[in-house]
Formats: sequence, C-alpha cells, structure tokens
Amino acid sequence: MSQADVRRRVSPTFLLSELRLIAVRRRNQVGLAALAAVPIVLAVAMKVATPDGPDEAHGPDFFSQILGNGFFVALAALGVELTLFLPIAVAMLAGDAVAGEANQGTLRYLLTVPVERTRLLAIKYAGLVMGAFVAPLTVAASGLIVGFLLFGAGDVTTLSGTQIGLGEALLRLLLVCLYLGVCLSALGALGLFLSTLTEQPMGATIALTMLTVTSFVLGQIPQLDWLHPYLLTWHWTDFGELLRDPVSPGALTPGLLSAGAYIVVFLSAAWARFAGRDVTS
Repeated sequence: MSQADVRRRVSPTFLLSELRLIAVRRRNQVGLAALAAVPIVLAVAMKVATPDGPDEAHGPDFFSQILGNGFFVALAALGVELTLFLPIAVAMLAGDAVAGEANQGTLRYLLTVPVERTRLLAIKYAGLVMGAFVAPLTVAASGLIVGFLLFGAGDVTTLSGTQIGLGEALLRLLLVCLYLGVCLSALGALGLFLSTLTEQPMGATIALTMLTVTSFVLGQIPQLDWLHPYLLTWHWTDFGELLRDPVSPGALTPGLLSAGAYIVVFLSAAWARFAGRDVTS
C-alpha cells in the first residue's frame, strides 16, 4: 500500500465533510431547533398552568420538582423527548446516511472517488454517533437555560432524597446525556442497516421510528417480561440511576452492554449488506 493510500485512509477530510453536511442541512437544523423548543414549551406551561408550590404539582418525579429547581426542566424534557422526538431525530439522520445518497444519485459517485465501502459506512456511522450525542445535549442545555430563568437554581434533591450541589448535579446531567448518546448510537446502528436496504430515505426513517415505538409498546406489556431485557429501548430510562445517591455504576451496565450488542450486530449487518450490494444510483 502506498503512502498516498495510507494518508487517504486516515485523512479526516471525508469525516469533516460529512459532519459539515449534516450541520448545514436545513432539515437537521430545524429538527435540532424543535428538540430545543420542547423544554421551553414544557417550562412555560409549568410556570403558567401550575400554582406556586410543588405540593400542587402532579406527574413524574422530575415534573413535580421543577417548581422548586429549574434544573429538573432538563431532566423532564429528556424523559419526554426520549420516547419519540430524540429517536425521530436519529431516524432522520440514519435515513439519509446511505439511502439519501442513493436517492440523490450521489452514492455511486462517492464510491468512485474512490472511497471504500467500509470506510464510507464508518464515516456515515460516525456522523450518526455525533448526532446521537448532540441531540440530548441540546435538549439538556435548552432545559437548563429556560429552567434557571423561570424557576431559579440551587442544590438538587436526588431520587434517593439526599441533596447534592448544583455543580455535581450538572456533572451528573452530563453523564445522563452521554449515557443516552450511547443508547441513541445503538439506534443509529439499526438505522444505518435499514438505510442500506432501500433507496428511499423516508422509508428508512419511518421504519426505524416504527420499530422504536414498537419497542416501547412491547415494554409496557407485562406478559412479555421475558422479552423486555432484549428490547432496544428497555434500558433507556435507566439514566435515572445517575440521579440517585450514591450512584451505582452497575445499574447502568445492562443498558451499555445492550447498546454495545445492538451496535455490533447491526453495524455488521449493514456492512454485510452494503459490501455486496449493487449500487445503481
């Protein structure tokens, strides 16, 4: 292998180009803005519709604590968006990954630059992973800003009933976003595989969204408790363990292992499918 081939393999130019394309695409910008808008709508609704004092609030634990500390707007927004909006954001990126290139007629051009198929898939998945981490971080940042503005900040009461400083709470929120980023990266691996099966990006996006919703629905059926640990979305809500005192790292291990397994299986399936696929567009 020549030095030019080695430089081409490790050059970050293709990756930077892919990330730039994702960042400047208008629908991705609109999607990111929509993710950021949900915490704002949630916080304003809580401020306007809920009487002063947390005793009058109803709903999940995070919601019931919003009135006392704006920090919980970020957590409540992540919980709300995790069931639909965040998966849709990843599904949109995944649908465009390979199917979008094929639909626009640029996939064959990319492969004749030349770009090896394995390298192309790796770059596309790297873009998906970037989106998977940026999405929850955007929601959390928006939630913190609007939460602090409307409800103030202070020491945070954990799910165990103890109090921690705001600095430690922010660090835990960052860990929550990183954990969800790993979970959404697993979803991205499944989406990348689906994107290799079609030349219609919308079809891949819809299929991935429906599979995510189906996973959540199956997780609500008690009779299928034997299946629950194997569902893609089953461990996503384990992020709440990071808000306990002390934090038990072992409680997050099943979710990380599940995400890792999904990533390995579906990246392998995507490679097997794409490596032998006839590219016609």
